[in-house]
Amino acid sequence: MTQQGSEPWRLPRGDEVETHESQRVDTTTAHPARMYDYYLGGKNNFAVDRAAADLILDAAPEARTVARAGRDFLARAVRFTAGRLGIRQYLDVGTGIPADGNVHEVAQAVIPESRVVYLDNDPIVLAHARALVSGDPRGRIATGQADLREPEAVLTAPAVRESLDFTQPVAVVLGMVLHFIRDSEDPAGLVARLCAPLAPGSALIVSHITYRSDALKKFAEEVYDRASAPVVPRTHEEVAALLAGLAPVDPGLVRATLWRPEPGTPAPTPEELVNTTVFGAVALKH
Repeated sequence: MTQQGSEPWRLPRGDEVETHESQRVDTTTAHPARMYDYYLGGKNNFAVDRAAADLILDAAPEARTVARAGRDFLARAVRFTAGRLGIRQYLDVGTGIPADGNVHEVAQAVIPESRVVYLDNDPIVLAHARALVSGDPRGRIATGQADLREPEAVLTAPAVRESLDFTQPVAVVLGMVLHFIRDSEDPAGLVARLCAPLAPGSALIVSHITYRSDALKKFAEEVYDRASAPVVPRTHEEVAALLAGLAPVDPGLVRATLWRPEPGTPAPTPEELVNTTVFGAVALKH
């Protein structure tokens, strides 16, 4: 990013990185963020990521549609919080590799002065973010390294302290990230601690994968167990429990394609709805 006026370091994309040993990029273990990039049709992934993702796609060809549904939901949710709620501060935790419709692009298209902080626990993901993201100079974009499993460290990260005013509403974005938190790591508690200091009128944007069969759930867990992070698909009730203490806006926690679709969007068929294995919600703090 170029908000501070310095020239960004340009990280080579995809397989090009494999020829740069000095970057110390692990190309032997699949990475969920790079797998997600592959599902979306991106180029910021390696052969090992594609191989793991292809295992998922062979068993569940709808995985690409699911990734896109989650991404499209994120754009609608940010547009809603900016346009309908007037929120102009965003904290995106577990941001992943930049793709079309990044939070700052959507928010600043509505409110150019919007401030967005991207945090991730992976320095390589952040390198991609710094290299590939720029925004409206009337607003602010910052990046930092922090882990969702340490909410207090997230909230006190330098990029957060320097960019966001917690006396004013903030939208916390947890897009396609909570399903990488094990039950033993208390995801509901992490969300509660992350939202505790937010001002009234703040929002939580969440997308989270579910599953259409126990067999596919088990298979996905096995594939991701061999990657750099596990995956924990959850039921509607389990995801709803992560929003305890917050008030979901209409239509609540639903399949991502059903959350305030763009006018004129065809209604999904029953089969498409079952295969859209991702929930989405925007919940408010009163």
